[in-house]
Amino acid sequence: MFANYLIGLREGLEASLVVCILIAYLVKTDRRDALKPVWTGIGVALVLALGFGCALEFGSQELTFEAQEALGGSLSLIAVGLVTWMVFWMRRTARHLKAELHGKLDAALQMGTGALVATAFLAVGREGLETALFVWTSVRAAGDGTPRPLIGAALGIATAVVLGWLFYRGALRINLAKFFTWTGGMLVVVAAGVLAYGFHDLQEARWLPGLSNKAFDISDTIDPSSWYGTLLKGVFNFQPDPTVLQVTVWLLYLVPTLALFLAPVGFASGKGKVKGPDEQGTRPSKAPQA
Repeated sequence: MFANYLIGLREGLEASLVVCILIAYLVKTDRRDALKPVWTGIGVALVLALGFGCALEFGSQELTFEAQEALGGSLSLIAVGLVTWMVFWMRRTARHLKAELHGKLDAALQMGTGALVATAFLAVGREGLETALFVWTSVRAAGDGTPRPLIGAALGIATAVVLGWLFYRGALRINLAKFFTWTGGMLVVVAAGVLAYGFHDLQEARWLPGLSNKAFDISDTIDPSSWYGTLLKGVFNFQPDPTVLQVTVWLLYLVPTLALFLAPVGFASGKGKVKGPDEQGTRPSKAPQA
């Protein structure tokens, strides 16, 4: 549940910050007429993300067991690739996110309503699709048959919405560099577990060999159904009897990726700190009326 809460919080806050910056800029530049197209693009992006998640869940139920495992394993690899790219991208661009969005929005304002819808859709849609895919693969990896992973993701998104609103109102100071560094590092750990489980799915689908070649088996020591076994499963996708391939993939991904991610990237002290959308003279006089 914690892992999915973290996914929802991280991706949800990115989307919330994007929405906050877009809306605040339009209000500050007295372009309230452009708010409706922007909200339209955001709404379409959310519907697409929900539809994508439903398609993954219900579409996969019609497949055979081996096809389900092959699909789940393949999408796990894609999800890990997207999340890894996302955490590194945000680590580098957190300081420049506002300026980048302002530039895109200026260009869209000149092009018309359709461009505004597309800008908002693309800005939020990427986060929504990544969230749907990664949550789905994480829920499959948890495999406990309970709604707790989905509840965790929903709580994370709800927290992100509240934080985004506080950020917009100027009531919350966020050091984006530190926030995205800490949450990104934790997501790399989560992604390592999803990746290992994805390779296990591919082994069960008979796409990869070595399903019976276990690295170790501590099922007698750590009961997967116990509270601590459930906790380890939910946070790290821990498996008491992983295959040699799973352990190898987990180590080969986690160690170099985490080391590279935590290496200094030149963030100066305080440069990632943001106090609401009023920074650099973009504070709206009041909340937008969509």
